[in-house]
Amino acid sequence: MTKRKLSMGQMRIGEIMHLVWINIMESKFKVFLTSLGVIVGSATIILVIAVGHGGEVEVQNEYKTLNAGSINVAASTAAQMQDQMMGGFGGGIPGGGMPGGTPGGANGNRGGGTRRNGGGGSFGGFGEMGGGTRGKSVTLTETDEQDIASLVSGLSSVSIYTTGTSSVDGGDLTEETDETVAGVGSEYQEMCNLDLLEGEFITDEDNEDKSKVAVIGYTLAQTIFGSAFSAYGDSVSIEGKKYEIVGVLNEMGSVSSGTSPDDSIFVPYQTAAKYIYGKSADPQIMAIASDVSSVSDKITEIKAVLMENHSNVKENAFNVTDAGSTLESATSSAKTLSMLLMIVAAIVFIVGGIGIMNVMFVSVKERTQEIGILKALGSSKRVILLQFLLEATFISVFGGLLGVLSGFALIPIVRLSGMTVEPVAASAIYSMIFAVGTGTIFGFYPAWKAAALMPIEALTQE
Repeated sequence: MTKRKLSMGQMRIGEIMHLVWINIMESKFKVFLTSLGVIVGSATIILVIAVGHGGEVEVQNEYKTLNAGSINVAASTAAQMQDQMMGGFGGGIPGGGMPGGTPGGANGNRGGGTRRNGGGGSFGGFGEMGGGTRGKSVTLTETDEQDIASLVSGLSSVSIYTTGTSSVDGGDLTEETDETVAGVGSEYQEMCNLDLLEGEFITDEDNEDKSKVAVIGYTLAQTIFGSAFSAYGDSVSIEGKKYEIVGVLNEMGSVSSGTSPDDSIFVPYQTAAKYIYGKSADPQIMAIASDVSSVSDKITEIKAVLMENHSNVKENAFNVTDAGSTLESATSSAKTLSMLLMIVAAIVFIVGGIGIMNVMFVSVKERTQEIGILKALGSSKRVILLQFLLEATFISVFGGLLGVLSGFALIPIVRLSGMTVEPVAASAIYSMIFAVGTGTIFGFYPAWKAAALMPIEALTQE
């Protein structure tokens, strides 16, 4: 009898696992229901990491054309509005005219052009009623571009450009649509890492001659002509004037100017300034710093040049930003979203763990006499504790495996919603760690309660 008690007290792990397996198989449906919380939690972690990683990949793809050293200079709308409120009588909003009057033109006397004739528009000054320069809007010029290029050292290239929304017709379109049209120089392609599918980009000669030629983005070419290849050599009508398509871009993303080349048309800057936007254009300047680490210094120097050229405006009249900050901000937002989703997954696991704990308490209650018999035969507290703890762990491992499989299986379905979802193999490991941890943590207390039962009380309890 003593020898039997000793063997039970020192029960091998294989025997304990055998008992656990018998108990699990006797209540398969209950085990499945108990593991549902862990299944959902594991699947959630797989999807959360996939969505989070997909968000970061989407940001990287969206800004893959960004040059790390690019600096963008624009007139600050906020500064213009403040300047306008202080002394201007022109249009109070881009494209606005005199109160009660006709829509303003692009001559600076009554405000900016219509939406169709300039994406940025401009704010009117004192016009005929006032005088002076205080109410004028701040407009960047080619002189600013040249001064920045000559006075700010450490810049590999500088280029002026303008973007806006203009009416476009042609190809398979049945009516005019408003599309983004950018006036750019030949340097723009290299500065923004634009890749051509067919043809060539805007040249210096095109700018000098104010040629009516255009380079169209991949997505817009598909929309207008049915395919990107069909667009090359064809033509589009922009603001009623015909432009020959001399180039088609590969599918890209966003560039440092914020323009998406996939949905844009590029024309020579001088052409856009003369035929499309006129004086209602809102030019911006892009510069590339040779040394990425010197971007902040170059921003300070650029602001100094602009303040010298526009001495009648305040310092906040210009908005100078760098691509690194833009990318960092977008990536930070994606990571924040991932963190929030991880918190949701953790909550799901906690709920699943509480479910395991409740079921284990019920199991201990139902098997009190079994525990008493094992203890009477010499099983130690450690054996009882290990047995119930292994049952909880088995449930969580089972749920974790099903959750991992379900999570990866759901990824194609989630993609149908249009979300960028990129699965990560390591997420399966993280999911299983959470699952095993949940079963062990939440199963420990019920197992400890079972091990703490007194043999006599357990045997006599009905």
